Amino acid sequence: MKAVRLHAYSEPPRLDEVPEPAATGPHDVVIRVGGAGLCRTDLHIRDGWFAPAVPTELPLVLGHETTGWVHEVGTAVENVVVGDAVICHPQSSCGTCPACRIGDDMRCARGMDFTGLTRAGGFAELMRTTDRAVLPLPAGLEPADVAPHADAGLTVMHAVRKAVPLLGPGTRVVVVGIGGLGHIAVQCLRALTAAEVIAVDPDPESLKLAADCGAHHVVPADGTQGERVAELTGGAGAEAVLDFVGEGDAVASSLAMVRARGTYFVVGYGGELRVPTFNLVLPEISVVGNAVGTHDDLRELIALAASGGVGVRTRSYPLEAFADAFADLESGRLHGRAVLVP
Repeated sequence: MKAVRLHAYSEPPRLDEVPEPAATGPHDVVIRVGGAGLCRTDLHIRDGWFAPAVPTELPLVLGHETTGWVHEVGTAVENVVVGDAVICHPQSSCGTCPACRIGDDMRCARGMDFTGLTRAGGFAELMRTTDRAVLPLPAGLEPADVAPHADAGLTVMHAVRKAVPLLGPGTRVVVVGIGGLGHIAVQCLRALTAAEVIAVDPDPESLKLAADCGAHHVVPADGTQGERVAELTGGAGAEAVLDFVGEGDAVASSLAMVRARGTYFVVGYGGELRVPTFNLVLPEISVVGNAVGTHDDLRELIALAASGGVGVRTRSYPLEAFADAFADLESGRLHGRAVLVP
């Protein structure tokens, strides 16, 4: 089969012919890929960001946002059958450790077992995962249309669900970075909270996307966004700021938009948070990190998508055109999410 594989860090991946995976284990599920989302994390994996923390054997099939149809199952699989349309949680968890028992998939005691990072991913015609990682798609959802929900939407849902208790009537929330994750966040916040949503981004096209997704206010990130958000919040700042950039000037400016006793949710990464502890202690500001999400986050997100509550702006590319998708993402030409379709 065809697969996009990384052979060396900081080098472009290549389209290879590789053996097809098989359901050799009792809980294995082989997916015929219908769509695989391209994520900025794929660029970070390519460039070796994860190599010191997550040992990976190369070459590696990239791609961790995978949907498709069940192609083959192991002897113990009971939750799906061949032909089912599914979305795949990227982490294959054990199911028996304390973290898994409470549904905290990303903290599985077995460690990171992540498609497209530690095991072959979805930039291929077929992908092997496990029965714990697959979630059947409701009728009416096409796999390629919702592939980014396997990580982009999942990560958003994980952060938004944490923020929900803070965002009752009369509150404000700022979404920083209206890209592949941010435009989903605007929709999830509108669907799950009563808060006034303020979107911040330097790109006019991204701000238009935020408005189309339901943001109450759009604010250009032009160096004056802090003052503008202060005006919109009566000088107090927002109860919650969700930062989907996490690098450069976005970190300091995002934290500055949080009101006293508010929370800064860090989702994007790559930068540094440097702040005097006094500036956190006196106003009692919380800083919360967010990494992907749980199987239950994915379940609720897909239910919301099936009801029409949240969609994804996507652009499809044939698997053979993966280099074009990478280039469009890196250059900022994408507004939404790229999906590779075998």
